Parts: sequence; C-alpha cells; structure tokens
Amino acid sequence: MNRIKTIFSLLLILGVSGCQQFLDVKPLESISDTETITDQNSALTALRGVYSALASSDYYGTSFQSVGYLSGDNVQWTGSQSQVQEFINHKVNADNSTIASVWVAIYRTINRANNVLAKVPAVTDPALTTALKNQYLGEAYAIRALAYFDLARTFGGVPLITNPTVKPTDNVGIKRSSQADTYAQVLRDLEAAEPLLPTTVDRYRVTQRTVFALKARYYLYQKDYAKAEDYATRLISDATNYKLLKPYSAFFASDARGTPESVFEIFYNGTTEVNGHRNQWQSQTNGGTRQWAPNDALVALLNNPAVGGTRSTLIAKDNQNRWYGNLYYRNPASDPSYIFRIAEAYLIRAEARAQLARLSDALVDLNAVRDRAGLTASTVTTKEDILLAIENERRVEFALEPHRWFDLVRTDRAKDVLNVTDPKRYLLPIPVQQLLSDPVLEQNPGY
Repeated sequence: MNRIKTIFSLLLILGVSGCQQFLDVKPLESISDTETITDQNSALTALRGVYSALASSDYYGTSFQSVGYLSGDNVQWTGSQSQVQEFINHKVNADNSTIASVWVAIYRTINRANNVLAKVPAVTDPALTTALKNQYLGEAYAIRALAYFDLARTFGGVPLITNPTVKPTDNVGIKRSSQADTYAQVLRDLEAAEPLLPTTVDRYRVTQRTVFALKARYYLYQKDYAKAEDYATRLISDATNYKLLKPYSAFFASDARGTPESVFEIFYNGTTEVNGHRNQWQSQTNGGTRQWAPNDALVALLNNPAVGGTRSTLIAKDNQNRWYGNLYYRNPASDPSYIFRIAEAYLIRAEARAQLARLSDALVDLNAVRDRAGLTASTVTTKEDILLAIENERRVEFALEPHRWFDLVRTDRAKDVLNVTDPKRYLLPIPVQQLLSDPVLEQNPGY
C-alpha cells in the first residue's frame, strides 16, 4: 500500500469530535459509535485515527516530548508559565496542565487502537484481505505498545485498558497495575504485532522493523541487554535501508524527511496536520515564540568541536544574539516528529554490549555515531568510562529529542547528574483530574 501520508488529517473518527471538554475531566476517552468499522475503508479510516492520536499536539506533536527534554538538563524555559518550569525544577505538581493533557492524549491513542483491535477481526468485506487485516491489527498492537511504554516510563503503573470505551462509565473502577505489569503489557502487544506486520520498509507507518526498534528500546529499559543487542542488530545490519547520514543535519535540514536515518517518524503536512514543536523552539523573528531554548550548558557542548561536532547545526542565533533550537524550523509547521532514528539503535547496542562486557564491540558502535558527527574515535577503555561516554553521546545526539530525562532515570543517574535525590520524583504524579474522576486511582508516592 502507499504510505499513509494523509493519516493525520482532521478525521476525528469514532465519534470523538465534540468530546474534548469531557476528556479534560475524565480518565479515558468515551466512544459512542459502535458501528464505525464495517468494511475495508472504514477499517483504514479507524487506523488513520490511531496515527492521528499518536501525532496529536499533546502526544508526539509537542507535550509528551516536552516532558522528556524539559525534565533533562539541555533546555531552559524562557516563558512565564510556572507549570512548565516545574519540569525543569523537577517539582511537578499533580495539577500540572501538561501532564493532564499527556495522560488524556495517550489514553485516546490506546482507545482508538482498542477499537481497531476489537472490530477489525469481525469485518467480512472481501476488500479487507487477510494480509491487510493482519497489517492493520499489527499496527494497532504496536502503537498501543508504544503508548503503554510511554505511560509506564512517565507515570509508572497505570490502568490497563484493552477493550474499547463505549460509554463514560466503562473504565471507572479499574485500578492501576504495577509498572512491571504495564511493561508486561507492552511486551505482549509487541509480540502480538511482530508476526502480523509486513517486513517492508516504511518510515511513516509501523512495520515489523518498527517493532524491532521498539523491542530494542524496551529491552534496554528492562536491562535485558542480550535481547536489546539482538533487536538493534536487526536494524543496523540492514544497511541498505538504514544508515547514519553525513553530515548530521542530513536527516532534517533542507526539508528532508523519511531519510535512511529514520526508522519511524510522524508525517505532518503543515496545514491540516501541524507539528507544534516549531512554534515553541523557533525565534520570534522566524515566527516562533522561543518559549524553550537550549541552555548555556547545551550550547557549550554543541559548539565544542570535540563534543558536538556537526551537531552544532541543531542550534542557531536570532537577531538578538540568543540561541534557539533549530531541529523544528519549517514554515508552515510540517517538521516530522522522530520516534526512532537508527542512531538510537547504534547507541542501544553500544550500551548493551558494554553492559555485557564486550567493550571493543561497544566502542565500534559508539564511534560510528561519533564519526557521523565528525568526531574522532573515543579511546576510553573501562566499562564505566564507556557507559559514561555513551550517556554523554546520547545527550548531544538527541539534544532536542525526548530522551535525556528518561535515560537518566532508567540508569539511576538522575540523582548524580540532575541532583534529583528523591527517587519518588523519577515518576510524575497521576493528574489530579484523574484522581477526582475515579476514586480507585491512587497517587504516586511522594505527591
């Protein structure tokens, strides 16, 4: 099939238009239309709705990603809203509007995936062949896996909802599962998705290779380093389709999209499908607000030829001599959101190999990423120094992407690097709106 480059159009399918106010105060999305998926066309429309939710401004369109980089040590807040500064200060309150919108957006994505998974198997339209049916189901499983993965690493254990929401009361009274059980749901969905999906390459749509990427990341978080290495290798070994591009900016500059650097990215057309990142990062002279910007420490790292190399193209100066982030720059705002780049596979494998005491192999992968950035090879020798070098490399490689906070949390380095000495702060609070709407939900400790 052709790539779904129109999947993020304003198709608020499944009867969700007009329910935003409801979503602001309820834990899960309400779906009233139970007859939406009846043939191949409506099944595809429903699947497009899953991708649309994934791309929304409160999920990978801006808000969820902002949690990952605002909570790290690369970004400063230049605006006046104290709720944004809460992430930088690592003192996020339960009434924070960003986490409230992120929670709703992720569960909206899950609910749309649930509708596809529940209804597509029963469709008898001859146009919906077995291969297509399997593909649609595989995509829904994989996106639901990503959604629960993001919930687990952000909030810990959450309510596991695997059936569609038909009426507002359907999911009231479902308690939070543990973080371990939530991660187990992620793996179940990835395992279900993998055999259903095509083996083709598609950078805008989930395929079996996307599952390899998500599994590599999942196993790294679970400290199952042998499997993390295995799944990262499945991508790296496919050099025909995935490669580190030179110079570093080649995957995003000059309106590039869908390059061999990308394993999975989200497509926006800039009109009906807008990536809100541009407005937040770009300077006022470029039509943005520059409400968040690279901090002095990151500017120094990126402009250091021995550290940033060609990655200095991630930042630029405005007419007031102020630095701003330049990963998202297109006007209209059609910049992709990068969910998984091949550089991540190299650094996952490097970290996994270092943890498995295969230090020379780990250096090969680390230095592949460094070489792409125009840097000389690292010559560190001990396991501890290699792991630190990988951590530092991830900081600048994904400087404006949502990895830094989650990296420091999963490695228990947030206390040393960010001075977050209370491990309870490694998870964000459950939004207060959810606690008020469902009494069985319990707050994370420390909030």
